[in-house]
Amino acid sequence: MTRTMRAAMLVEPGRFEIQDVPRPVPGPGEALIRITRTGICGTDMHIFHGHYAAENLPMIPGHEFTGTVCELGPGATGLTCGQPVVVDMNIGCQRCYWCRRNEVLNCPEMQQIGITMDGAFAEYIAVPARLVIPAPADMAAEILALTEPLACVVRAARKANITFGQSVVVIGAGPIGNLHVQLLRTIGAAPIIVADLSADRVEMALASGADIGVSDPAKIEQAVLDATDGRGADVVIESVGHPGLYEQATKLMRKGGHLAAFGLTAPNETLSLDILTTILEENSIKGSVAGMGEDMHDALTLLRHGRIDTTFFTGADYALDDIQSAFDSFLERPKDLKTQIIL
Repeated sequence: MTRTMRAAMLVEPGRFEIQDVPRPVPGPGEALIRITRTGICGTDMHIFHGHYAAENLPMIPGHEFTGTVCELGPGATGLTCGQPVVVDMNIGCQRCYWCRRNEVLNCPEMQQIGITMDGAFAEYIAVPARLVIPAPADMAAEILALTEPLACVVRAARKANITFGQSVVVIGAGPIGNLHVQLLRTIGAAPIIVADLSADRVEMALASGADIGVSDPAKIEQAVLDATDGRGADVVIESVGHPGLYEQATKLMRKGGHLAAFGLTAPNETLSLDILTTILEENSIKGSVAGMGEDMHDALTLLRHGRIDTTFFTGADYALDDIQSAFDSFLERPKDLKTQIIL
């Protein structure tokens, strides 16, 4: 095995360089993964444009990945070289209050693969073996690489306590919005109402299980009222990350409803809430953005047993050498719900 590897280094916002960099050597308790595929996430696009984690550049992004174990560091157990795997991107200390509660993002020592440290737009990555999840050998790599984004959606549904018969609005019909729709359908939520400016993405969401789709912003509020006997939705999921859409979300939920805050905004952007109304109507809001721990295992199980239709998520593949083009054209390809880099 060579001592170097090829990697896509984001040297500054908007510019990748394909570089030969030192190949990681797995340390104690680590596994070296030969990466097969890595998906481009909305968070990666925020990083690419300098809106998020810019202080960590230059860096190798990428956190939605699958690959095979190729080397184990001292003390790494439970894995076999050659087996396909997916990886939990969230690295906590395992000791603190938040890690014990599987709230790793709040860990004071938290690191995230591809966000606060080098990630998976590279040939190899060394990760804690405890975060490596063996995958079935008969699952396609392009499906396995969807495990992490689906885990984020699993966690959001879990945090919002969504159950059968609840009306849910999903604002945003991009890749994550589509996964929200599909998971909601599996849970038994009804009706599922999706809103997006892209008529194409609304159509894909309807094909994926949404009951009602709206692409005209002026019509969303009436559509929600009509679908819920004038009450408003039990749950509204903001999956875009725009302050104006968060404001709209509070107007779409019923009295006693819940806002699931999922879409990442820019730092320091705020949401104005009428405190007295929130109290008197017993409204609630909870944030969620990353899947971790059991969320990853549950997501892999759902994919393994065909609970998610991946039709719209496969086919937009780029070689590592073409990663700049993949990112530059990302917003021009609304019908490609997921773009993956093949390594």
